[in-house]
Amino acid sequence: MMSAPHAFPFPTVLDSPSMRDVVIIGSGPAGLTAAIYAARANLAPLLIEGWQSGGQLITTTEVENYPGFAKGIMGPELMKDMRTQAGRFGTEFLTADVTAVNFAQRPFTLTVDGEQTIYTQTVIIATGASAIPIGLKNESRLTGHGVSTCATCDGFFSKGKELLVVGGGDSALEEAIFLTKFATKVSLVHRRDTLRASKIMQDRALHNEKISFIWNTVVEDILGSEVVTGARLKNVVTGKISEVPCAGIFVAIGHRPNTSLFAGQVDMDEKGYIRTYRGTTTNVPGVFAAGDVQDSTYRQAVTAAGSGCMAAIDAERFLESQH
Repeated sequence: MMSAPHAFPFPTVLDSPSMRDVVIIGSGPAGLTAAIYAARANLAPLLIEGWQSGGQLITTTEVENYPGFAKGIMGPELMKDMRTQAGRFGTEFLTADVTAVNFAQRPFTLTVDGEQTIYTQTVIIATGASAIPIGLKNESRLTGHGVSTCATCDGFFSKGKELLVVGGGDSALEEAIFLTKFATKVSLVHRRDTLRASKIMQDRALHNEKISFIWNTVVEDILGSEVVTGARLKNVVTGKISEVPCAGIFVAIGHRPNTSLFAGQVDMDEKGYIRTYRGTTTNVPGVFAAGDVQDSTYRQAVTAAGSGCMAAIDAERFLESQH
């Protein structure tokens, strides 16, 4: 286990009328759970939720592995309930984007939408992660015109069509299974000959008659001028190139942490995940990280929520030690 770096004292600046004890950046399971715990501790947290509230679960279909929901719950519904719960205890919400941070002195300063400045004694970073694109030129051009990273958002528009899903993990299989509600056929393209998904998700996909698998294959190009009409595929074993017609391509090959805003402010690993010590503490005293921004291993809603709880408790204890 790594030990926390030496905590050097911070220079301080004068208090401001807009001073907060806790500001949470991010509105997924980690951020909202942190808000619930911080609010119940009478810390009157401010949660900056960005212009797309709810994190990754807002684009997820049925969530079956979150404790307490025996029959499952839709991702957007779960996030709505968590937001309502945080608000019930006194969390204040700000729908805006944080465009700059300064953790070099306390109180910390956050710049919102390039204009407003917020001062705070502690910060909980819970900005989550974003879908990784394939990286093709036509992918960005046709995003919203047949290319998607969200089956929940766009599956309805695929009624009666043939679709491709790219990926081999739980997210990819979840997308594929959900899309079978609308599509006539879903082909899953995976660069290997085995799936990375959990056993239960593999069983569901393999026994779904609407899902077929294209193994050892990558997408070389996405076809279509105005909308997606197909994909050019390459078999990584034989090198064979083929073209497959389809009306939509759903990309589910992974995520990267949303941490670019904090570059140079807190320590990160080589993949951009924030390093934490003894729970959710970063190398900057008073700055904490929870959820997918610091978790490259588990990346589950329940583990994100758990670390959000930890971050709020860590922030509360930090404030008590300062007082």
